[in-house]
Formats: sequence, C-alpha cells, structure tokens
Amino acid sequence: MKRVLLLLPTTGYRNQDFLAAAEKLGVQIVAAANYCHQLAPSWGLAPIMALHFDRPEQAADTAVREIGGNLDAVLAVDDSGVELAALLAERLGLPGNPAHAVRRVRDKLAFRRLLRERDFLCPGFHHLPTDDDPRTLLAELKFPVVVKARRLSGSRGVIRANDSAELARAVHWVRAIQARADRDARALGLIIEDFIPGRELALEGTLDRGELTTLALFDKPDPLDGPYFEETLYVTPSRLPEALQNRIHADVGRVCRVAGLAIGPVHAEVRVNDQGIWILEIAARSIGGLCGRVLTHSLGMSLEELILRQVVSEPYAPVGAGDAAGVMMIPIPRRGIYHGLEGLAAAQSTAGVTGVSMTAEPGQIVAPPPDGASYLGFIFSRAASPAAAEAALRSAHRELRFDIRAEYPAARAPVAEST
Repeated sequence: MKRVLLLLPTTGYRNQDFLAAAEKLGVQIVAAANYCHQLAPSWGLAPIMALHFDRPEQAADTAVREIGGNLDAVLAVDDSGVELAALLAERLGLPGNPAHAVRRVRDKLAFRRLLRERDFLCPGFHHLPTDDDPRTLLAELKFPVVVKARRLSGSRGVIRANDSAELARAVHWVRAIQARADRDARALGLIIEDFIPGRELALEGTLDRGELTTLALFDKPDPLDGPYFEETLYVTPSRLPEALQNRIHADVGRVCRVAGLAIGPVHAEVRVNDQGIWILEIAARSIGGLCGRVLTHSLGMSLEELILRQVVSEPYAPVGAGDAAGVMMIPIPRRGIYHGLEGLAAAQSTAGVTGVSMTAEPGQIVAPPPDGASYLGFIFSRAASPAAAEAALRSAHRELRFDIRAEYPAARAPVAEST
C-alpha cells in the first residue's frame, strides 16, 4: 500500500476531498496538521498534528521524527503547506519540487524579480520595507498601482491605489493585514506594482518532469479592476481564441521551468491585453477552495484523485473537454457575523446548477477581501456552452439572501428622563 504524508490545514476546504480520494485509491494517509501547539497536547494530539506550517525548518524536524516508517510522497492540501511539503520531500529523498523554487513563486517580490530577469512581461514594481514611507516612491510610481502583501493568497492583502492619498491608506491597511497573517511580516515588507489592465484567466495544470499539461483554462467573466480584486466566477472552457490559449499554456510552462518547478499541480493567474500575456502568479498547488470540484466531470475523477495518482505514480488519463462548467465563489457582501441564508432550495434547482455547497457556519465572522480569506460557499454549474454555465451561476446567486449582522450591536444613547 502506498503511504502519503498529507499536510491538512485546520481551516482547509479540501481535507475531506483528499481523504476520500485516498480511500478510493487505497492510499494510506499519514496525517499532519497545524493545530495550536499549546492546545494539541490537551486534546490528545501527537506533535505531528501541531506543526507550524509557516516555520518549515522547525516543522520538518518534528515531522521527520514523528513519521514512523517510509513514505512514498508528501503532499500539501493548500498554499499554507507547500513550502513544508517541498522541504520534507527533499529531506526524505522523495519526488517533489525544490523547496527554493516553491519559496520563490510564493513570494510575490521574488517572483516579479524572476520574471524581469528572464524577460517575461512584468509590471514595474518596487519593494517597500516595513518602516519606509511610501511617499519616498512617488516620483517612481505610475498610478494606478497595486499594493500587495508578499505571501498571502486569495486576493487577501491586495489593494489598488489611484493616487498618493489612496496609496498611503492602502499601505497602512495591507501592512495591518500582513502583520496579522504572516509571522514574518516585518521582515518581508510589501510590494507595490503597476496595475495591469485586461482580461484575467486562471490555468489549472499539472507538471510531469517539467512538462505542463493544462487541465482547464478558466475565464473570469467579472472585471477585476479593484480596488479589492475579489474573485467570483470561473468558467471553462475559455472563450479566448485557441491560438491565444495555446500561447498562455506555453508561457506558463516556460515560467514554471525557469522557476524550477517540475512536478505536481500548478495554478496560474494571468492577464491578457494588447501588449501580450502577463503572468500574475504561479502557485505550486492546485486551485483553492472547493473550486476543483468543477473539473470532476471533465477529468473523469476528482482533481484530488488525479493529484494523488500522480504523486504515487498510479496511471491517470484525464477524459478531456466535455460540457462547459463553472463555479462561483459566493462573495461576502460585507463584514459581520453570518447567521444563515434563504433561497438555498431555489438556487439548487436553477437550471444548469449541479450543486451549491455552503461552507460558512452560522456564528462565523466573515469579511470580504482584502481582509478576508474565505467565501460563503460555492455554486457549481454545467451547460452546453460557457455562456450558459455562467448564466446559471448568476441566476442561482440571485436566489440567495444572506443574513450577516454587525459584530457589535449599535449602541443607543440613553434617553434622558423628563422631570
């Protein structure tokens, strides 16, 4: 039986999907997680269930000590564990991407430097150290710009600024977000880069000995012009001309190779305009949230099963293109406490909709980007054309009404008693 160490984030959407795929394939899972190291002992959890994913060297020492037996592969469920997975694969002599390559593509500043060095289309960018005043860069900036935290994902800590006043506010806000989310925030600083207009797409693929296979190219039909870049709709197949799609595939593959990525899942974000193809990000992981479920029909298996098959060297052959399909990451309209929703049955019965999965729990504090890193849930569709798949998602979303209340009730001034 093949044995895989699976890094399961405590807040991960896809833990159960990976575990279900492993059970189907007869793969033994050695679980590792990032529960609080202070609480884990009182819960009876082993040290391997309380790893600091964001301290890969320390976490790797603990994991190697606790594994107990040989492994065939190490796999991270999401972005939080990819560096640790790569480092463990190196230490254990298992297949995987070099840890330095994974670290480089996760860091937006390092990735921009790589693109510039290798003459890919790359926006102008500047590093802003933590203690520096953004006004010192004004003479070098061409507005609009985008202020970004260096290692966060899912549009968290990304804000557009159109002038110097907006820049100052954006820097203050993103610094606060990064400080809460990344223990290395002070050392990292921020990146400020030119805004790139154009259509945005996402490529989902897999690498095998450096060769990229595109599993899906997703259109993002909603314009992502800021100020907060919340992603909502992914629809595949793309409606771009085939020749342009082929160029996107080729460019993403070339960037993966120069970055040093050679094996496993890849998720890339690109923009296309009259100047060409701009690679915004490449991640050494698969698509986030539950979005991978949109590919089950076209792959003939779950995305998680395909990834596991690759890491344990089991044969796999994606079915290929079928019907058009789409997913909506249900946006959070405002910050507050989620209490529930109405209209779920109507949304589920919308023509073309194949499922609605609500992931927010009543009582949970929710927030849209740039602060938040989650969604209320996911809507899935399948139809004869991309336009129909998109329309089904929008129709289903219109059926949903969310009860999100303020975190703190509004205080009322005391009424003076009459005398």
